[in-house]
Amino acid sequence: MATERRIGSESSETRKRLLDIAERLMLDEGYAAVTSRRVASLAGVNPALVHYYFPVTDDLFLAIWRRGAERTLDRHRAATQAAQPLRAMWKLSRETRGTGLVMEFAALVNHRTAVGAEIAEYGRRHRRLQTEAVSRIFADYGVDSAEMTPAELVMQMTALSQTLVVEKSIGLTENHDAARALIEKFLARYEPRKGSQSEIS
Repeated sequence: MATERRIGSESSETRKRLLDIAERLMLDEGYAAVTSRRVASLAGVNPALVHYYFPVTDDLFLAIWRRGAERTLDRHRAATQAAQPLRAMWKLSRETRGTGLVMEFAALVNHRTAVGAEIAEYGRRHRRLQTEAVSRIFADYGVDSAEMTPAELVMQMTALSQTLVVEKSIGLTENHDAARALIEKFLARYEPRKGSQSEIS
């Protein structure tokens, strides 16, 4: 279970390096490979130093999640200000690294429920931001809610990106282009690609 106390400076370069190593290990080998001993070995330090910054493993996992979640929230806000915000959000949702990390945390929560509540809260916060942003964008574009609601687009982009990452990881890529084309067809109506002859209708 994650501890309530903070140990070690959160601005420490050593702490950042330990987090970088743990995150990379989580992506490359899965959350089960992330242990204080393994992280220490890869960092070339004593395991006691890992415990100095992260007293229990859940502290380490939560630190990885918080850092990644805050970065994602910042990038999402920037995407909503892009010239073509829906395309920017769609591109962000399809990034393999970010989606892969989310999926690994989803697997982790099944076995380490202590970290689940905070992960879910960040997820709700991110979804609210996405839905609110898409609502504003749809209002600007005049999107008919009978065609697509903001919540529907957010869920389609999220679910599709996660499915594509999971299937690609096991070597299954059939129909991926067709699935992506469903989102692209909708985006093309409101945010035509540069050089495209499509017009907003």
